[in-house]
Amino acid sequence: MSIFDLFKRKKSSEVAKKRLMMVLSYERKGLPPNFADILQEDLIQVFSKYPQFDSKSIEVELKNDGEVDQLWISIPFAKGRRQ
Repeated sequence: MSIFDLFKRKKSSEVAKKRLMMVLSYERKGLPPNFADILQEDLIQVFSKYPQFDSKSIEVELKNDGEVDQLWISIPFAKGRRQ
């Protein structure tokens, strides 16, 4: 991978394929189409109670590497907070 790969524009067919794979993955598992969004909202609500976390920057994503479906959740710590 070169530095120029970072600036390549993805083809619309690649983006469409990725979206279709995600929809099919949701259906196979019996999840609602907006599952990641619902889960993200719930996590934001829970982690907003704790000032140690940057709850507004929580990310939730379902990924598929071809063989395995994975749920990725990123919950960053708040900057500058020390105990």
